[in-house]
Amino acid sequence: MFIIYLFVFIFGTVIGSFLNVCIFRIPLGQSIAFPPSHCMECGKRLKWYDMFPIISWIILKGKCRFCGSEISYRYPLVEVISGIIFLFVYLKYGISFETIKYLAFVSLIIVIGLIDLDTTDVYTSTIIIGIVGAAILILSEYILYKVNLNTSFSIMDYILGGIIGAGFILLIIFFTHGMGSGDAEICLVCGLFLGSKSVIFMLLLSVVIGGIVGISLVLLGKRKRTDYIPFGPFIAVSAIVSVLFGQGIVNWYLGML
Repeated sequence: MFIIYLFVFIFGTVIGSFLNVCIFRIPLGQSIAFPPSHCMECGKRLKWYDMFPIISWIILKGKCRFCGSEISYRYPLVEVISGIIFLFVYLKYGISFETIKYLAFVSLIIVIGLIDLDTTDVYTSTIIIGIVGAAILILSEYILYKVNLNTSFSIMDYILGGIIGAGFILLIIFFTHGMGSGDAEICLVCGLFLGSKSVIFMLLLSVVIGGIVGISLVLLGKRKRTDYIPFGPFIAVSAIVSVLFGQGIVNWYLGML
């Protein structure tokens, strides 16, 4: 079993390396495939042995082999976090359709959340990919349901999840103007992947996390009360927590009622 866990973790770090490319290039309007990986400072194409997730950064001591420019610690950090999340998703869902769905989802939400953190923007291309990807996965799950490989499926639950996700943020925008339309788009995608119950938990958790972080930054003097703080990262963290623990927490709460 250890070999399988190690493989899943390594696979996650490899995907994390690709996510780093997406996070950097999408805001610049660049292709995520071409040109191949290269140093952002000197433009030199990276050697194949300089692209091992985490390990290459450690060996190179966080610097470009060619020009010596600093390579941000966030690159290996994203790789490590991606590997850990992939492993936790596998541990929870095993070899299943849910694992494929949620690995795709967490990969996308990591990209969206970190791009929003860096730029305070949500890019249409990532939202379209999310909507199309969710539609394909919902259709696939429907097919599995029809051939009796999945006995608990409701297409309306996912549609309702998208409506709840986007609708909640749109109401906040309407009454307070405290968020952007991009946040509604992110929550729409989250709802389509998570379904109605889990997206409600995600929304509540994101508001709590966002509130705690926002208040803390103001009290520490890092932000003013009027400063804009991107909400996408809080949605991303809450979405990942929902994937791993949301359904269990929701079922526990409903059971208490």
